Amino acid sequence: MTTGFSRLRREDLLKTACEVIAERGFGHARTLDIARAAGVSQALLFYHFETKERLLAQAFAYAARLHLDALADVERSTGTPLDRLRSLLRLCSPAIPTEGWRLWIDAWSEAMRSTELEETSRRIDARGRTLMRSIIEAGVAGGEFACPDPDGTTWRLFALIDGLAVQTHTHPKVLSRRRVNVLIRTAAAIELGVPQEKL
Repeated sequence: MTTGFSRLRREDLLKTACEVIAERGFGHARTLDIARAAGVSQALLFYHFETKERLLAQAFAYAARLHLDALADVERSTGTPLDRLRSLLRLCSPAIPTEGWRLWIDAWSEAMRSTELEETSRRIDARGRTLMRSIIEAGVAGGEFACPDPDGTTWRLFALIDGLAVQTHTHPKVLSRRRVNVLIRTAAAIELGVPQEKL
């Protein structure tokens, strides 16, 4: 049975693994790099995770769980649909380059070759879309949004967000943070029939 200390230690190792993967990528992150960053031996890593592949997959699952928790916070919010949409767009915005986005982008690439990463990334993407669609539908029902196709709008907005994330992390000098935010808010305003300044 895993002790409380071991569970905490395992969480620390997964957090460190995420940091190393975000910096080096799935293809170049070595267990030695992760062990050194965590201040432990490689033997301890293999004790907890058995293989490098399992460590990387579980690190991504750990990052996914944190994002799912953040999505759940938005879902539980008692604000209006517009308030919750603003919160969701802030949570998902690539305007501020982050370690998390670097991890996600690299994971999408690796997911084409890894069943575990594909399943995790598909689940997290689907959860985000489900939440956005439900917020839009609530806004339409309450007369706050004018949107004939909430599902289509959800796909278009997330496609824009994901595409901008790739651009801002691959070509960081091409778009300013302000421009990224304006592009997302403008698209959402057009899709939902609300003034851009409300978003």
